[in-house]
Amino acid sequence: MKAKTRKPTKVNVVTLGCSKNIYDSEVLMGQLKANGIPAVHESHSASEIVVINTCGFIDKAKEESIQTILRYCQAKKHKLVDKVYVTGCLSERYSGDLAAEIPEVDAWFGTRDLPRLLKTLKANYRQELVGERLLTTPSHYAYLKISEGCDRPCSFCAIPLMRGNHKSTPMEDLVIQAKTLAANGTKELLLIAQDSTYYGLDLYGKRNLAELMMRLADVEGIDWLRLHYAFPAGFPPDVVEAIQNHPNICSYLDIPLQHASNAMLKSMRRGTSREKTEQLLSNLRQQIPGITIRTTMIVGYPGETDADFEELCGFVKQQRFDRLGVFTYSHEENTHAFSLKDDVPANAKEERAAALMQIQQEISAQIQSEKIGRILPVLIDRKESDYYIGRTEADSPDVDCEVFIPTSEGYLRIGDFAQVRIVDSDDFDLFATLNLDES
Repeated sequence: MKAKTRKPTKVNVVTLGCSKNIYDSEVLMGQLKANGIPAVHESHSASEIVVINTCGFIDKAKEESIQTILRYCQAKKHKLVDKVYVTGCLSERYSGDLAAEIPEVDAWFGTRDLPRLLKTLKANYRQELVGERLLTTPSHYAYLKISEGCDRPCSFCAIPLMRGNHKSTPMEDLVIQAKTLAANGTKELLLIAQDSTYYGLDLYGKRNLAELMMRLADVEGIDWLRLHYAFPAGFPPDVVEAIQNHPNICSYLDIPLQHASNAMLKSMRRGTSREKTEQLLSNLRQQIPGITIRTTMIVGYPGETDADFEELCGFVKQQRFDRLGVFTYSHEENTHAFSLKDDVPANAKEERAAALMQIQQEISAQIQSEKIGRILPVLIDRKESDYYIGRTEADSPDVDCEVFIPTSEGYLRIGDFAQVRIVDSDDFDLFATLNLDES
């Protein structure tokens, strides 16, 4: 019989879903490292333990999570791994049912079970490790989760069921995290939350997002600060002032609008109207000239008529968003909308999503072409084949456009900024040369 060694067990963390899950996985890996336990992220090499951080947001995400769990359970059956643990949103919401259906999983953990998960992994939860994470992103950018959970009543959303009520992270802790990241080479912070505009209400009795942004922008070494997931209803106006007054706060806003029809917005319980949304967008563009606005829309929501969808299409054409993503409605049990009839056929949902994205593709192509000839700073993310690939201030990683610079232009270091001249574009991406005229 082969004797087992006493070296620490290696843990392979597999992350599914959004940037909030990426952040959580990085925190888990940081805790394991502090306990002397080797941790890797989505490694294909042998690992004794696999921890799957799941997503349970919509049907497609749930299917991907379940398929991943089954794949690692099969690996366990073939003795390629010893233990399979599951955490995250899907586990928080469905662990009881899934435990019965997939008994091969050794244990299930919810979104707030980090101490219990660490104990199972023979590690101690160390409260003092503020800002200690093992980044899964390139070191020059990092996600910074400023709060957990959500208090919004959106009818379609199961996030409060999986993440609980809104809970802000103290500002002092976030500044410490930012300083730690900056000291290790992070130049761009991407602020994330379920609803970033709610930040501070529970701790300070007021929306304190603007003050947080200004304090983070003052951290030495942070060249770009980018705001994601800003709820449109009750958008705090002092955030605009923070962007205006701090050059390193990107003129970029991720503001999920979800729809434009008042009938849909009311049923979705979004707390706003098309008219208020149009006024907000107009104010943002007037006060922050050149701001990049990213949004997401939902098509196929219960009761969405052809007229509702056509209104949404007209709204997108009118607003010409720089970036736009589309979800097809997912009928989630225990949400308010689950009591409504899911009456838009699946094929109609897909057709509407494709039609809306076709509109956005044409808008994006035109917006991108207007950048030809401009000289822009670009943060270099990686090198692939014959190109360096980076992003402008208008682009967040993984979800937005990229800039391709031929390697023949000269050497560029990953994580550095480069001044480039845009020479061509396609529907979403830009092509550039180094700006040799730079003084």
